[in-house]
Amino acid sequence: MNYETAQKLSDVRFKRLVGVKKSTFDEMIAVLKAEYLKVPRHGGRHLKLSMEDLLLATFQYLREYRTYEVIALDFGINESNLIRKSRWVEETLVKNGFTIKKYEPEEGISILDATEIWIERPKKNK
Repeated sequence: MNYETAQKLSDVRFKRLVGVKKSTFDEMIAVLKAEYLKVPRHGGRHLKLSMEDLLLATFQYLREYRTYEVIALDFGINESNLIRKSRWVEETLVKNGFTIKKYEPEEGISILDATEIWIERPKKNK
């Protein structure tokens, strides 16, 4: 979901899908844009994503636990750029008074990724 699609959602649906109210989202965007202007420029490329899409991608990672690889593919950018920019978004928002909670399971509960991976091993000589 990109920002153009999210804008068309009702306030209730927006909060349900993104995790924050539209007004809070707009405040976060204002803070991020102001902070981005303060970052010194030494040439290089501009952001391929809008600040709104970058914030949505960060929320998708924090709320849905999708991998950066999948999110980056959805938004059409490189995974390493998304990781770097998402961390900047998190740090900037926390520094400016927003609280970002990451889900932590209750004590005693563990989540295990049990994906089977085939490994080719040499056959033993008898």
